[in-house]
Amino acid sequence: MISALLARREALLVVAMAILLVAITRRFPAFATPANLANVFNDTSILIILALGQTAVILTRSIDLSVAANLAFTGMVVAMLNDTHPDLPLALLIGLSMLIGLVLGAINGILVWKLDIPPIVVTLGTLTIYRGMAFVISGGEWVNAHEMTRPFLDTPRQLVLGLPVLTWIAVAVILGAWVIFTRTAVGRAFYATGGNPVASVYAGIDVGRTRFMAFCLSGLVAGACGYLWVARYAVAYVDIAGGFELDVVAACVIGGVSIAGGIGSVGGAVLGALFLGLIKNALPVIGVSPFWQMAISGAIIIAAVFINARAERRKGRIILRQVGAPA
Repeated sequence: MISALLARREALLVVAMAILLVAITRRFPAFATPANLANVFNDTSILIILALGQTAVILTRSIDLSVAANLAFTGMVVAMLNDTHPDLPLALLIGLSMLIGLVLGAINGILVWKLDIPPIVVTLGTLTIYRGMAFVISGGEWVNAHEMTRPFLDTPRQLVLGLPVLTWIAVAVILGAWVIFTRTAVGRAFYATGGNPVASVYAGIDVGRTRFMAFCLSGLVAGACGYLWVARYAVAYVDIAGGFELDVVAACVIGGVSIAGGIGSVGGAVLGALFLGLIKNALPVIGVSPFWQMAISGAIIIAAVFINARAERRKGRIILRQVGAPA
């Protein structure tokens, strides 16, 4: 019973986080208070949202390394608009950030779908292009807190039922991702495309279109996070979220989302992001050097990839099954 439970990545992550919390609270009891844990979740909310978008892409046997650059560009656009046109409704700015993110994600998807360019090559290229676009439109200058309106900055921080709006947005995205991945044809197509692209074609699934939709979903949430990041940290500049795409991929891998495609879950991606967020919040508290923090994070990622690879070899992949056939 216990071995079967621990075979699931979600259960392993919950146990690991519980052990980590116990170890930290022995030295710093205040770390495990409900208020502080709620702050950790809020700090990790943007990572959770981006990880769920990335999960859709990785499930289709692709990867999106441009999410942080997408976030930086959309964040810069809406921050500059808020500075120059403070009378624009906040809902319009948020909608615009999501639309821009969607377009940038669609560009990735079209290049992968229509030109058949490897996703890692496409998104490495667009990563640089989107960062360059942010520099061009801003001239390399920052948009600081005093140049933004109070509603623009305060909305993600406002408390609803004792929790910030940003936390509730993350919860809503988690529920939406669960519905998409488990209750829709698109979600099933994500899994089938990554698990066995050839069999998916015979099942009537358009593999290229499915990957395109996954990139669009990733771009959409990255665009939304562009506004959330700028509003939360009250600053917009070219290098915001620099290297954050690696944290996003790491959260997915730690949560059991297979780089080979077709394997992963919403719960796993969320727990992977929370585990990474907990590590990043806990290590400074216990006085670990920033250099060791990077080394520890890297070691965790390598261990997660190793565990994923062993699990996939042991279980194999059964994507399509005849109706009525035994499991």
